[in-house]
Amino acid sequence: MNRTLKLLMVSDIFVLTGFGLIDPILAIFINDIKGGTIVAVGIATTLFWIVKSLVQLPFSKYVDRSKEKRTWLIIGTILIALIPFIYIYAKDIYWIYAAQIIHGIGSGLAFPTWLGLWSINLEKKKESFQWTLYSTLTSIGTAVTASIGAIIAEFAGFKTTFILVGIMSMIGCFILFWLEKEKNKRFKTSSKDYYKEEKLVPKEGY
Repeated sequence: MNRTLKLLMVSDIFVLTGFGLIDPILAIFINDIKGGTIVAVGIATTLFWIVKSLVQLPFSKYVDRSKEKRTWLIIGTILIALIPFIYIYAKDIYWIYAAQIIHGIGSGLAFPTWLGLWSINLEKKKESFQWTLYSTLTSIGTAVTASIGAIIAEFAGFKTTFILVGIMSMIGCFILFWLEKEKNKRFKTSSKDYYKEEKLVPKEGY
């Protein structure tokens, strides 16, 4: 497994497992703030998925041609990492709605960029193993932190939990700065050009 894959995987482990700390308690937290209801939880969740979906599809077409994939991935991850800190200062449900919109934008930028970088760095004949290794590590991490997050919230409070998630997410973001910036052909060319060079798609004129 090359260095880029390792960095992408470790970064995601910190971010995803960090958010695994608050996933089981977020609905309870929302229900405790002004305007928070079960309906509000559903609306907040819907806002995230709609915004993410609206952003990621057109952005994916742009980022395939971009030479600044690392930069866009960092920007998206920073936006995601801000969410737990917004939760800390949330006074009413509208703060949560705003946080979910920002989360959707950040995920819409980070997700297609991460997938692009991961895909063009997969090693031939090891694709299934490397995808499965990523899935296994992030799943185990999320499973473990789900229980830990509930325990921390129970005995130390929501604020402490959100701070911990924010710190873990920022660590995941900082790891991305170690990605080599446009140094080799996998970063200098677009995803489309890379696959052409590897003869994975027909070249123009065929």
